[in-house]
Amino acid sequence: MSRPPPGRRADYRWFHAITTRWMDNDVFQHVNNVNYFSYFDTAITYYEMTEKVVGLLDGPVHCVVAEVACRYHSSLAFPDRVAVGIRVVNIGRSSVHYEIGVFRNDEDVAAAEGHFIHVFVERGSQRPVPIPDEARGILSRIAV
Repeated sequence: MSRPPPGRRADYRWFHAITTRWMDNDVFQHVNNVNYFSYFDTAITYYEMTEKVVGLLDGPVHCVVAEVACRYHSSLAFPDRVAVGIRVVNIGRSSVHYEIGVFRNDEDVAAAEGHFIHVFVERGSQRPVPIPDEARGILSRIAV
C-alpha cells in the first residue's frame, strides 16, 4: 500500500506556533506520538477561540472531539519550533472536519499530518446541534 506524499505549508490556510518542550521527547530522543494530538487540539482550540467559532467556556454551544488520527512522516525533537497548519475540508450539519499539518522549524514539508473532527453540542445535554450560521461562515474562511 502506498502512502500519499506529505503535504506542504501552502496546502494549509491558518497556522499556530508551538515550541517543543524537553518533556515532549521520549527515550528515542524524539517527540512522542501522543504529543502530536496535543498539538492538534491546541491549534484547533486556539483557532476556534480567537476567531470566535464558539464560546469555549461560556455560551450555549461548544465543541467536542469525535475523531482524531495522525500519520507520521519525520521526527520532531526538542528544541524544534512547530507550526501547526489547519484547513477545513468539510462542514457538516453539526460537525467540522479539519485537516492538520505539523511542520518542523522552517521546513516546507509536513513532519506529520492528520485529521480532527469537532462536533458542535448543546452545553447542557451534550447532544449535537446544527453549526450556528456565524460559526459556519468563520469556518468557511479556511475551507479548501
